[in-house]
Amino acid sequence: MDAKTTDSPRQYSRRNATVFAMPRFGTSVVLGIESFAMFTLYVSGYGLGSFQTSIAIAAGYLSIAASQFLLGWLSDHVYTSLGRRKPFLLLVAPMLGISFVFLELPGLVLPDLNDKDALFWWMLAWEVLFRASYGVTVPYQAWMAELFESRDRPKVSQLQNTFNYIGNGLMAVLSLVVFTAAADKIEADVNTIPPELLWITYAFAITVVSLFILTALLLPTEPRRDLASGHVQSLKKAIQNQNFLRVVLMQGISGFGWSIITTVMLTYTKEVLELTTIEYIIVAVCLLLGIFVFLYMWRVNIEKKGKKPVLLKIFLIAAMFLPITFLGLVPMPSRLPVGIIFILGIALVLGGWYLLPYIIYADIAEDDDKGSGELRAGVYAGFPSIILNLFQAIGVVLLGLVTSIPAIGGATYSFGYILWGPITSGILLI
Repeated sequence: MDAKTTDSPRQYSRRNATVFAMPRFGTSVVLGIESFAMFTLYVSGYGLGSFQTSIAIAAGYLSIAASQFLLGWLSDHVYTSLGRRKPFLLLVAPMLGISFVFLELPGLVLPDLNDKDALFWWMLAWEVLFRASYGVTVPYQAWMAELFESRDRPKVSQLQNTFNYIGNGLMAVLSLVVFTAAADKIEADVNTIPPELLWITYAFAITVVSLFILTALLLPTEPRRDLASGHVQSLKKAIQNQNFLRVVLMQGISGFGWSIITTVMLTYTKEVLELTTIEYIIVAVCLLLGIFVFLYMWRVNIEKKGKKPVLLKIFLIAAMFLPITFLGLVPMPSRLPVGIIFILGIALVLGGWYLLPYIIYADIAEDDDKGSGELRAGVYAGFPSIILNLFQAIGVVLLGLVTSIPAIGGATYSFGYILWGPITSGILLI
């Protein structure tokens, strides 16, 4: 049976691109809080053991690796009156919001948080469900290949990253100012629910669900394209795409390094640079302003020079820049200037890196479509998550080992908080 296609022009409009990009704000906030603040909240606040907390987080990485692939794969093969991708947004996004609430606020249901066994199983269950539900981002991202032409995707990706970094900047401030204070209150009375934690959790759970639903309702349904090949055949054909496999391997290995950067960058500013709350807010503002400028800069570079030269430039800049962590050893009256330079350098390399994967996999899916007549955007967006999350999990474990190195020279922090920069440089040069 031949693939059937109903042609429909994919006309770019700023309105559609903005609507498509909006969910990245909500996902950045909730995943950022889960990644950055959850360990502190459960260990320092709820008093769960660090090993048990790590087991729950590791299980979450495994669940997202599976769900992102499966949801992308299924969304390629399920076409309804709402299209391929919209049903997954409408069904899975509410699960993401609900699981975020229960993961943050176990005291809503558990009668006594002094029961650490019950608390561990609670965290494990909701962490797995939260991460699995985050797999909704794959059908959502695969939709880009069906809504926008290749020439327009850098502009759409830039808008996505704008929302990403607004969300990440807000998340960073909330994590440092609100969630650390909430952890102190919970530590004093484990069964209390600080009002600021309660309402912020509710607000962003509602936000992440609402943005996905609005996107599904406001954007047009993509044209129907029936795949002649089945689920297994689609996967085999994607894996046989050598260009695709090279990109997956590149993203996986580099994801090893990028996961270290994103996990430890804020801790470095707090533990090594010892920034105050006001200084941290200044650094967060620099991050937001810098990323807007760098996203535009990288998009223009991609349009003028192509994706591969820009990708190589990003890796080289990151590898040369990251040993800046050694400046943490240099005595100085104020480390705020170092903090600003550090965070702007991170914004420069992460802004370029996060811009590219969204575009590359959509382009590979479209190239495959031209050769086979079948658009497998879900497989091309979902399969890399298996490799990427495994490497990210390994990266976080390596970071844990490195930051367990004892302090030297009278420092109050692990020497690993200095070494992670050059170690990550070596990884990215691979």
